[in-house]
Amino acid sequence: VRMVESGGGLVQPGGSLRLSCAASGFTFSSYGMTWFRHAPGKEREGVAYVNSGGVITGYADSVKGRFAISRDNAKNTVYLQMNGLQLEDTAMYYCARKGSAGYWYRPDNYNYWGQGTQVTVSS
Repeated sequence: VRMVESGGGLVQPGGSLRLSCAASGFTFSSYGMTWFRHAPGKEREGVAYVNSGGVITGYADSVKGRFAISRDNAKNTVYLQMNGLQLEDTAMYYCARKGSAGYWYRPDNYNYWGQGTQVTVSS
């Protein structure tokens, strides 16, 4: 199982980024996928979830209306479109494969993680 994130970078407040997570080594279309983020001094936070079919999504309250998660099962890739970025969105962003039933935002329900991509929002 392998997941590789990309698309992070430095952006000004109000800007946009699109993160990608390319997965391999498993049947991608069978698993829900989530983007988490981890900022220094803070707990790891579930940001956005998409179910295996791409129909059901979930978002942290802090990103609702600004972020959008999607997936392309033909390309084995999950995306996170981030608009209206704020200073507090600065973090390392990880994609993760959901491995068990339970709340999507709980890290202990995930058994595989990518290496992360850094997002820095700064003026």
